[in-house]
Amino acid sequence: MSAGAEAVVIGASAGAVDALSAVLPALPKGYPLPVMVVVHLPPDKKSVMAELFRGKCAVDVREADDKEPLTGGTVYFAPPDYHLLVEPDRRLSLSSEEQVHFSRPSVDVLFESAADVFGPGLVGVVLTGANADGARGLRAVLAAGGTGLVQAPTTAAATAMPLAALAAHPAARALTLDQIAAHLRELGGTS
Repeated sequence: MSAGAEAVVIGASAGAVDALSAVLPALPKGYPLPVMVVVHLPPDKKSVMAELFRGKCAVDVREADDKEPLTGGTVYFAPPDYHLLVEPDRRLSLSSEEQVHFSRPSVDVLFESAADVFGPGLVGVVLTGANADGARGLRAVLAAGGTGLVQAPTTAAATAMPLAALAAHPAARALTLDQIAAHLRELGGTS
């Protein structure tokens, strides 16, 4: 692994399936980092995200369970109506606390808790979406010394999330989905 990367957090909303379809299947078998993903989902429906991506990805894909230890080479999706957080012992936890940006799960909540745990070893990725969720969380990632990547707004199905993230954090890098996928492979030492 290069650059000391230890974990990846990804946030997406409107247009998430297409954006994630360009990034997650690009991660090769044996990818060493855990990847945690928040997608804004309707609270009253079962999520099919893990099921959908399990068939497309070489890495393991699952819906996160409370108190589950993080494992490299695994993509963890936040379940509907729960915030996904990382505990200091690097286990996942689920919370039904208040919505953030009208969302539970919230990108900010995941990014902030992961930044506290992984510090400079965290890579935060904000993809397409129709609100400002993720901007505050990306600030936490960058403030902890981590890496911030943002989908180039011109390539996003919904530009509000990437635009908010870039406006708040000029240090974040705006990249196409293919560039984000290549960067994540490189950080995992699997380019």
